[in-house]
Amino acid sequence: MEYQGIAAASGYVLGPAYVLEDQQLQITRQTIPSDSIEIEVQRLEDSVSRAIREIAGIKEAARQRLGEDEAEIFTAQILVLEDPEYLGAIKEKIRSEKMNAEAAVQEITEQFLTLFADLDHEYIRERAADLRDVSHRLLRGLMGIQSLSLSAMTERVIVVAHDLTPSDTARLDRSKVAGFVADIGGRTSHSAIMARTLGLPAVVGLQTIAAQVKNGDFLIVDGNAGKVFVNPSENMIQTYRNKQNELTGINEELNQLIDKPTLTRDGVQVELAANIGNPEDAKRALATGAEGIGLYRTEFLYMGRKDLPTEQEQFSAYQRVALMFGQKRPVVIRSLDIGGDKELPYLNIPKEMNPFLGYRAIRFCLDRTDIFKTQLRAILRASAYGNIKLMFPMIATLQELRAAYEVLEAVKQDLSKENIPFNAAMEVGIMVEIPAVAVLAEQFAQEVDFFSIGTNDLVQYTLAADRLNEKVSYLYQPYNPAVLRLIQGVISAAHQKGKWVGMCGEMAGDLTAIPILLGLGLDEFSMSAGSLLPARALLSQLTRSEARRMAETVLALNSAEEIKGFVEKEIPFITKIRNN
Repeated sequence: MEYQGIAAASGYVLGPAYVLEDQQLQITRQTIPSDSIEIEVQRLEDSVSRAIREIAGIKEAARQRLGEDEAEIFTAQILVLEDPEYLGAIKEKIRSEKMNAEAAVQEITEQFLTLFADLDHEYIRERAADLRDVSHRLLRGLMGIQSLSLSAMTERVIVVAHDLTPSDTARLDRSKVAGFVADIGGRTSHSAIMARTLGLPAVVGLQTIAAQVKNGDFLIVDGNAGKVFVNPSENMIQTYRNKQNELTGINEELNQLIDKPTLTRDGVQVELAANIGNPEDAKRALATGAEGIGLYRTEFLYMGRKDLPTEQEQFSAYQRVALMFGQKRPVVIRSLDIGGDKELPYLNIPKEMNPFLGYRAIRFCLDRTDIFKTQLRAILRASAYGNIKLMFPMIATLQELRAAYEVLEAVKQDLSKENIPFNAAMEVGIMVEIPAVAVLAEQFAQEVDFFSIGTNDLVQYTLAADRLNEKVSYLYQPYNPAVLRLIQGVISAAHQKGKWVGMCGEMAGDLTAIPILLGLGLDEFSMSAGSLLPARALLSQLTRSEARRMAETVLALNSAEEIKGFVEKEIPFITKIRNN
């Protein structure tokens, strides 16, 4: 039997299923006498205290195995348990309706989960996993049920669950767990993120697999295609054994490139950088052969907490990455880019009809210069410790750019007065995400040190296709001739002014796009750490002259489909790498 889900973490794994017990606890609502109400409230508080201790222990274990930033997921869970709105609502339910604590926890939790589900925002909906995890822990404590134990496994298995919670995922032991599959979840859920961190192939969003698979069933998990096969044929098993062997061989070959420079076949050096969200990502990128950081997404420092990060917290995070990469390898830090699909609830930013076109990124920062200046101080201070560059996101007009420069200059003057060291010559650039900037690239190139093309937004704005809307996903076309011509114009305008151009959107790591971008003259490719070595291998097989001819050809084609087909036919290596 074959199931199609969401590819959460790449790779192939074969093995027996280990089905976690049903996590849906059976709760009976009971009416309690008036003189037992406070006893019931105390039971709740005792369960909360136990749960906080348990999560603190899980957090420490995650910190040692996964790093500080991944462990912070569990800080968010502790905050849920300390949230007076959540706990207050449960206590009020117990007191006002004379209800047992278990039923009150379940009913209030369902109210909160329903609220989250109604919000049209994937990140908020998936954060419901934290609340669900916490509520199950509270209920197990109230009912005297031991928490799920994954330590009893005696062989490497594939974990099957309805919902593998973040704390369950953090405790997966790679010596016993080969991969996992789950009924619910998405690529941005905590469990999926942790699976990628642990290197465990995973498929989520399978809907009913937990109810239909039995312990011991033989599974194949295809984390590349998002497929799961249950009790497959011998031919299918052999096919995937072969895929595993091919992948192992390819990875061994790619690993030989970790410490190699990124050179085309004719000796042209290209900078291959990584996109990161925190210092732990930077560490992995460095280990994978990144020649710099092309995008430090600073908004992740602001997420998963209840207030703004301090200047010192930000400085420490930026300094760590600067020291890792030293003076020669660049670290491009993007100023705060919230809004669109990234929200900070504690800022109470009003809901908007079109958030991607609204109050976000540089627009927010220029309005809240108090927050902006704190971040710029931290970035400038860190610039004394490495080759840090700053870029502003979502710039639409020259007036916005100049206003951002004014704030930056004011911060520089403040630091100088305080005798705090910083790199006064730090390069400053912008992300090219809005077609208006691409069209006026020649004017912008006179006022910046570099461009970094953010294709995730540039594509959706050029084609008027919301990249989060499945109904118009067919219009989200990075290879569309209009997009390629905008990119060509940006690179050409920058080079005429002696400025360099990078790309930090997903397109930079797309094997089909890389030959075209090389031919258009892109100077720096920045991508996820897992894409670095395949990109380096591909670039080593190309020459700049071949890539230029290919770029000229595709710019004359009429559709994204024609362009993709042409490039992949010309370079079979792309299909070989992608399919493995």
